[in-house]
Amino acid sequence: MFSFLKFNVYEKAKAFNHRVRKFLLNSRIDFPTQDQLRRASLSVQLNIAEGSGRFTKKDRRRFFIMSRSSIFECISILDTLKEEGSIGDKQFDSFVEDADELSKIIYKMIKNLSI
Repeated sequence: MFSFLKFNVYEKAKAFNHRVRKFLLNSRIDFPTQDQLRRASLSVQLNIAEGSGRFTKKDRRRFFIMSRSSIFECISILDTLKEEGSIGDKQFDSFVEDADELSKIIYKMIKNLSI
């Protein structure tokens, strides 16, 4: 019934969200930025789940696009944190690598649902 639980992309999104949340637990980042990053990383995972429950390709595609957009939002926030010195280059690059892989998978899912 909940087919998204078997999706590799869902597992990767969940792992990305977990990494972000773990990073935030050990950071001294202001609350609004923490909250935005937390919500954006969770949105990646949630939109994959919600999209998988939609009946039309167009509707599923829309949720997968939102999921991918949230990845871009996460990287933008992390880039700002890197500029501020709140995250190191190595950790930032690791987040970018994971996000890039996730983004590519979701992009293929979106293309497969193109009308």
